[in-house]
Amino acid sequence: MTETLSTAPPQDDQAVAPATTALATRPGRWIDHWNPEDEGQWRTEGRKIARRNLNWSIFAEFLGFVVWQLWSIVAVQLPDAGFDLGTGEIFWLISIPSLVGATLRIPYSFFVPIFGGRNWTIISAALLLAPTIALAVCVSNPETPFGVLLVAAGLAGFGGGNFASSMSNITYFYPQREKGWALGLNAAGGNIGAAVAQFVVPIAITIGAGATLNLPVAGWIWIPFILLAMFGAYRYMDNLSNAKADLSGSAAALKEPHLWLMSILYIGTFGSFIGFASVFPKLIADQFPEFSAIAVGGASISLAFLGALVGSLSRPFGGRLSDRFGGARITMIAFAAMATITVGVLLTLPLGNFWLFLGLFLLLFAAAGVGNGSTYRMVPIVFALRASGDDTARKRKAAAALGLISAIGAYGGFLIPQALNLSFQATGGYAGAFIGFIAGYAALLVLTYVVYVRSGGLREHKI
Repeated sequence: MTETLSTAPPQDDQAVAPATTALATRPGRWIDHWNPEDEGQWRTEGRKIARRNLNWSIFAEFLGFVVWQLWSIVAVQLPDAGFDLGTGEIFWLISIPSLVGATLRIPYSFFVPIFGGRNWTIISAALLLAPTIALAVCVSNPETPFGVLLVAAGLAGFGGGNFASSMSNITYFYPQREKGWALGLNAAGGNIGAAVAQFVVPIAITIGAGATLNLPVAGWIWIPFILLAMFGAYRYMDNLSNAKADLSGSAAALKEPHLWLMSILYIGTFGSFIGFASVFPKLIADQFPEFSAIAVGGASISLAFLGALVGSLSRPFGGRLSDRFGGARITMIAFAAMATITVGVLLTLPLGNFWLFLGLFLLLFAAAGVGNGSTYRMVPIVFALRASGDDTARKRKAAAALGLISAIGAYGGFLIPQALNLSFQATGGYAGAFIGFIAGYAALLVLTYVVYVRSGGLREHKI
């Protein structure tokens, strides 16, 4: 993965230079001599090929996020379907997909150069069949042991890993000046999957089910789409022979202190987004059970999907604001907003007003989404100015750091639910966790200011 600074769609020039090197194809949809920086090759053949691969990559990554978030809504419904589970066990079912998904992001980011982007998209999409089928089978029987449910939920982590390989693949297809635009579309298309899962599943499991819940449908309904993604990748995507894994660059990036500092910031932004997205249906069900499912006709709708939707849609604004004012400043403002809003949640929770609770959480999701975009935008600039080595070495480290930071940040999807779980187990409520979140956001705000905003020599670069 490489620098992603541009957020605007590219514009074609009228003049088309001849390609310096002609593309060559081999069986298995392998492409040789791919060079998106060659203006002639890019405008005559490259752009069309890249867009085709981007479209199917977005679809496959979208399904990955859908599968990743299935248990966030299904786990909350298990007690109503006859499963004898405690609050702690439900929190584990919600959080284990994020733990597995974050861990898988690390190896997934290296699989594209090994297998080929097309080939790995087919494989990674096929792997999504395992968690969807496992979910459908396991939730069909209330006697299924908790350990089996936990393994099935862990398999959903395959969907979380897809982000890393999808972003890595698309990086190879686009020229430097257009990577930000392409990767922004790819990331947004994936993030929306979390909202779609939380919107569709409550409808699917209740429509026409009468007094019972048809939980297996939550898994079965996605299988045709997964098969379509596999076919689309097989038929329309390509492998690039010049896509190479930079293991030495990753090893060098791991030695940079800024990788770990930026990872902490990304846990606070993206980790908060995915963590709260996972746990939002549970929080609504616990605090406002009368609003956990709103009947519409013969189906039920959960408003929890609005959190993931708002967080996903606000992410691009973080990038645009960062381009104008600097990523560190926008990240600092995002943490300030997240801390303030969380204080509001803590103070108003005893009032028992659902609409106030929902409104504050949507603001929290929006702030986290803006922080996602601004923090991610900071990475290549921070490494370009602060990493050791020459310009080439810093660019290699920045490219590797983007993948590693996206993986580490995803662990927030495990930490947020588990913090809420620990608070509930210790006190019977969630106030303790929210106090911890406020303290964490305040600490991250100070960290951002001290390391990246107060440094006068960096201001002109809009870090």
